[in-house]
Amino acid sequence: MTVERVRQVLEQAKELGSVEWVYFEGGEPFQYYAVLLSGARAAARMGFKVGVVSNAYWATDVADAMEYLGPLAGLVDDFTVSADWYHWDPELRRHIEHAFAASEQLGIPFRVSCVMDPDCLERAGELGRLPIEEAPVMYRGRAAVKLAPGAKNRPWSTLSCCGNEDLREPSRVHVDPVGNVHVCQGISIGRLDQETLREICDSYDPDSNPVVSPLLEGGPVELALRYGLNHESTYADNCHACYEARAALRGMFPEILTPDQMYGVCKELDPLEGFSPH
Repeated sequence: MTVERVRQVLEQAKELGSVEWVYFEGGEPFQYYAVLLSGARAAARMGFKVGVVSNAYWATDVADAMEYLGPLAGLVDDFTVSADWYHWDPELRRHIEHAFAASEQLGIPFRVSCVMDPDCLERAGELGRLPIEEAPVMYRGRAAVKLAPGAKNRPWSTLSCCGNEDLREPSRVHVDPVGNVHVCQGISIGRLDQETLREICDSYDPDSNPVVSPLLEGGPVELALRYGLNHESTYADNCHACYEARAALRGMFPEILTPDQMYGVCKELDPLEGFSPH
């Protein structure tokens, strides 16, 4: 996604009149720093509150962190560093500490978002005084493939709702690098190279959407029943069951259940990590 394309999406979000926050997230948005900085400047200039989510790989010391974060000072209202305990090592802690120190000096609001491994809760103390927000694993995407086998499973018949996204009246959407607009990652409701953001949002009808409608009626259980899908007797959580059902339905609904990368089919994408108007 180019600087110009980001600007166009921001202008369309502004025209909606209901978007307050724009988050640049990924993947890793700092890999495309020029586009990130330009997008953050444009979003702030348009009056949006701006958030950035990163793993702070670039904060090799405080001086480097200052170089990266300095141009974002005064633009970013929420800087979140993700600490993934599944890839934990001492170097990650140092990078987070460097990013925190630089953020404090620059006056950038900072927090750490932790996906907590139930077997590694003691690691929270390793981050010391850093502001931590803990979140459970949602077993979708790579987590459904890599982590679900080790999870404590729940009976399939109990997974009858979607508890993580408001699919009827979504308060946020995700825009991916190729322009798909998602109500949940992997459920696209339109493409920005074919319609404007307003047209996509205005035409969204959850009750007629062949994927969203059964999820609203009865969660992943109803999605599998409606299309006669085979299923396991247990899953790690609702997201896991939903992801597996959606992956099985991609041939039936290729325009909705996209892009490939959301379902573990890797091919090169036009770069910039997604950002989420809220």
